[in-house]
Amino acid sequence: MYLDPDVSHAVKILIVGHFGVGKTTCIGSLSEIEPLRTEEEITEASEGFDDLSNTPDKTTTTVAMDFGRLTLSDSVVLYLFGTPGQERFKEMWEELSRGALGALVLVDPERLDESFPILDLVERFGLTYAIGVNHFEGTPDYPLDEVREALNLSAETPVVQCDVRSEGSSAQALITLVQHLMSLTG
Repeated sequence: MYLDPDVSHAVKILIVGHFGVGKTTCIGSLSEIEPLRTEEEITEASEGFDDLSNTPDKTTTTVAMDFGRLTLSDSVVLYLFGTPGQERFKEMWEELSRGALGALVLVDPERLDESFPILDLVERFGLTYAIGVNHFEGTPDYPLDEVREALNLSAETPVVQCDVRSEGSSAQALITLVQHLMSLTG
């Protein structure tokens, strides 16, 4: 599926978050094309590097990036880039952040502490961001103001709940980011 020739604005958006938070799933739920995934099986080589204790059912991991596309209008398309969540792949961040307009930072309400290194990278690369609290069965339903406080976010940073398995919910989180970006440009 190729782009319409009338598309005049392409916007790069990052989907970021810690290991196992749902970045690949989010891009898969949003992309209008078959997403590019660079997932590999988790092997013994990751022992000592990747903490699987909070994600016991996880069998694959993104090793470079995920990529998807979403057309917003006849003239605007979003390119969605998902970053790897592990510390050992952070070199990919510098490359992937070049030219990005903003980032949707996904967080797991049970593992908020794992979000701090991700927030540090987003801020280091000067990206405007919104937080998507990936909430699904079995995760605590914390009030968003408590999540904001726990993550030490400014009052201007949008925080929304989402379930990245749902296209509509993922889209609403992405819309929140796009609206935030638009509010900053006037």
